[in-house]
Amino acid sequence: MSHLITESGARDAPSGPPPGHARLVEVVVPVHNEERVLAASVRRLHRYLDGTFPYPFRITIADNASTDGTWRAAQALAAELEGVRAVRLDRKGRGRALRHVWSGSDADVVAYMDADLSTDLDAFLPLVAPLISGHSDLAIGSRLTRGAAVVRGPRREVISRCYNLLLRAALAARFTDAQCGFKAARTEIAQALLPRVEDEEWFFDTELLLLAERNGLRIHEVPVDWVDDPDSRVQVWRTARDDLRGMARVARRMLTGGFGAPVGRRDAAAGLPAGMARQLPVFAVIGAVSTAAQLALFVLLRTVLGPLAANAVSLVVTTVGNTAANRRFTFGVTGPGGALRHQAQGLLAFLLGLALSTGGLAALHAAAPGAPRGVEVLALVAANGLATLARFVLMRAWIFRPRGEGGAS
Repeated sequence: MSHLITESGARDAPSGPPPGHARLVEVVVPVHNEERVLAASVRRLHRYLDGTFPYPFRITIADNASTDGTWRAAQALAAELEGVRAVRLDRKGRGRALRHVWSGSDADVVAYMDADLSTDLDAFLPLVAPLISGHSDLAIGSRLTRGAAVVRGPRREVISRCYNLLLRAALAARFTDAQCGFKAARTEIAQALLPRVEDEEWFFDTELLLLAERNGLRIHEVPVDWVDDPDSRVQVWRTARDDLRGMARVARRMLTGGFGAPVGRRDAAAGLPAGMARQLPVFAVIGAVSTAAQLALFVLLRTVLGPLAANAVSLVVTTVGNTAANRRFTFGVTGPGGALRHQAQGLLAFLLGLALSTGGLAALHAAAPGAPRGVEVLALVAANGLATLARFVLMRAWIFRPRGEGGAS
C-alpha cells in the first residue's frame, strides 16, 4: 500500500468550478528521478495550459520515491506556479502514483502525461473534450492509429507494435496503443475502476483500459505526434516481462468472471453488451437491403436456373456486398487492412446461410413438389431470418470484434 509522505502547494488554485461553470481538469505528472527535465517540462505544460486551455486546470507532480533532487524541484515548482501542487509517495510505481492522486481528486476529469512531454501538447484538448462533454468515459493518445506521427527507434517500435498486437489477439483489446503516456478519464469512472486494478507499475494503464472495455465503457482515441526520449528510464525488457505476467493475470480474471467493476454499462438500459445498441439497427437496415437484393436477384436468375443454383448465386453476390457494408457501417472498420480476410470469413458465414436456405428450399420441394414461386420466396425469407441472426453473432464475435462507441476505427 502506498503512503503519502508530504504534499506541497495548495488545492485552492483553482479549487474547482462553481456549479454550472467550466469543468476542472487535473493533470498528473508522475515522476521518478526526473530532476533533469522536471522544471522545464512543468513550466512548459503550465504555460501551455494557462495560455490556450479553455478549462480550469490543476497540475499535480506525483513523485514516487525519487532518490535524486526531483522532490526539491517539485516543491519549488509548487511554490512558484499557481495551480501546481506536489505530492510524494514513499514507494516507486507509476500506477501507484496515479492511483493515489486520482482516487482523491475533486476534479471532473483526471489525466496524466509523462514528465518528458514526448507527446505534442496540442493533442490535450482533443483528449479531454469528449470526457468533459460526456461522450466518452476514458481517452488515450495513440501512436499507432491513423494520423499519428511518431519518431522513435526501431527496437521500441517493434516491441510496442508486438505488445499491442498481442493484446488484441489474446485479450480482444480494441484500443490501439496501451502504453502511450497520455491518458485521461472522467473522475467518477476512474474512481470506480481503480479498486479493481491490481497493478501498481507500468501495466497499470493496460489493466485499466482492459477493465473499462470489459465493462462496456467508451474509450476515445486521439492520434498524437510523439518523439521518443532517448534518455527514457523505462527498462524495456523488464517492463515487457512484467506486462506479459499482467496479461496472464488479467486473462485468468476474465475467465473466472472476476474482472467486473461497479460502473454502468453504456448499453445496460437495453440489457445489451457494449456497442450492440448502436450496431443492431445498422445491421438490420443493411440486412433488409441485402435480403431485398438477394430476393430480386433470385427471382431474376430463377428464369434461367433451378431454385438451388439461383439461390446460391444470388447469395454469393449479395454476401460480398453485405460483408463490405457491415464492415464499414456496423462495425466501423475502415481502410483496406484485413478486407480480404474479412471477405473470406464473411463467405464462411455465407455457407451457413446457404445451408439454411438450401435446406429450407429442399424441405419445401420435398413436402410440396412444384410449389409456386411466391411460396419459395416465403421459405427463403424464413431461412434468411435464421441465417441473419447467425451471421450477426459470427460478425460480432469473430469476423469483427465488438467495437466500443469511442474505439478506434
